[in-house]
Amino acid sequence: MKQFRVLLLLLVASFLINCSSQRNRITTQKTKHQSKKEAGKTYFNIIQLNDVYEIAPIQGGMYGGMARVETVHQNLLKENKNTMLVLAGDFLSPSLLGTMKYNGSRVRGKQMVEVMNAMNFDVVAFGNHEFDVSYTNLQERLNESNFDWISANVLHNVDNTHSYFSKVINGKKEALKEYYIKEFKNFDGTKLKVGFISVCIPSNPRNYVYYGNMYKEMQRSYNEIKNQVDVVIGLTHASLIQDKKIAKLLPNVPLIMGGHEHTNSYDKVGEVVITKADANAKTVYIHRFEYSPKTKEVHFKSELKEINNTIPFNEKVKAIVKKWQLVLEDKIEEVVPNPYEVIYKAKEPLDARESTIRSIQTNMGEIIAKSMSLAYDNKVDCALVNGGSVRIDDVLRGNINAVDIFRVLPYGGEVLKVEIKGSLLKKVLNFGVDASGTGAYLQRFNANKVNGKWMLKNGKLEEDKTYTVAFSDYLLRGLDIPMLSDKMSEVINVYKPKKEEIAYDIRKAVVYYLKK
Repeated sequence: MKQFRVLLLLLVASFLINCSSQRNRITTQKTKHQSKKEAGKTYFNIIQLNDVYEIAPIQGGMYGGMARVETVHQNLLKENKNTMLVLAGDFLSPSLLGTMKYNGSRVRGKQMVEVMNAMNFDVVAFGNHEFDVSYTNLQERLNESNFDWISANVLHNVDNTHSYFSKVINGKKEALKEYYIKEFKNFDGTKLKVGFISVCIPSNPRNYVYYGNMYKEMQRSYNEIKNQVDVVIGLTHASLIQDKKIAKLLPNVPLIMGGHEHTNSYDKVGEVVITKADANAKTVYIHRFEYSPKTKEVHFKSELKEINNTIPFNEKVKAIVKKWQLVLEDKIEEVVPNPYEVIYKAKEPLDARESTIRSIQTNMGEIIAKSMSLAYDNKVDCALVNGGSVRIDDVLRGNINAVDIFRVLPYGGEVLKVEIKGSLLKKVLNFGVDASGTGAYLQRFNANKVNGKWMLKNGKLEEDKTYTVAFSDYLLRGLDIPMLSDKMSEVINVYKPKKEEIAYDIRKAVVYYLKK
């Protein structure tokens, strides 16, 4: 009996070992089968960026950086040579570097194009901020770029005649196209054609730009390209609401890669996926596609990848970034000595987005106005700055340094101490808050409307009194607020600070305030 029990235990143990071994073989085979690309299918990747204004890392070097993105790009190319790099608009402006002078002229996005050329971008969409620059500057950037630019609704306006923008290639002028076609090769030699269509939000009117209807032009562009390609993908620069409307119009487009919002999002309308990454390459979207020519089916997975300091820099791109950063540092050090010194830790994000700072009082706007007051030892009745002076179109988080402040206020300028009649000040304040949605909207300190009355530092505004106000010098030119200039009779005196004073540069004043 004892021998029988031992024999039985040995048989059971042997059976269990065999079962376990068989399960392991099945799991391994399944894993290998899942990771193996199926014959006859085409696989390709797309790396999506949007709203990138900074080529160097942000937030104290913790996030972003185009040299890190290029490392991700190169790794994906090793995974699959059918890998594309695209940008859904907004990269020429706004940037601090763009306002700097280099070799006698403003940079105006030249640094971004040089970096993007080195990274071998395939195609970009026009964003509204591409038109911050003059037509001359835009044409220079177009000519310098090695990648394609697309948009169905953005045209060059010359004396009310509209045509596609163009670029000069080897001395020959070539018109841009409204769409882009990429051809991928399969393992068996067959080819897959992927088409990209684009539109841009008409939020930046310029006399050299004509904006067609986004929805009509997107539909027309889709109809024009759909029979030329196997798959059509959207590459847009529009609001999320607008992208969702486009998705309803084009239910056969599997993916719309969008920009404009600056904050990552993943949405679905029917079977159409809409993705947006974070601004300044804090994240990128990686889309991995699988296409079956037999069934005409396309499947993809989207991964939001954080670009942080665990990713090494690509040395080629790093060298270009460093060249431009030295230009930047030299200019900043003329104003403040330690550009990368952490001067403030934001417990909550500082809102400097264009959509908010030109419409409501934000914490970033209040900080700027408070800094202007402090520049004169708070011996002013209020401080006012136009929201249009803030050009970063982003939020600041975590550790903040002087470079960040220069990004917020790239044009700088003096803080003026102005003696002004209450009657004119009241008109200025009323105009400034009524200008919501424009660059003339006023960010304020010690100027609040209570029950229809303006309250200043020392009480209610009286029209017959004279007040001392800290103004940004731009406002005294009468450009944003037409009834205000240093030539008005109700402007009694204007004090312009000396170079050694904090008020000499508004950015210096903000740095000083935040350090205190």
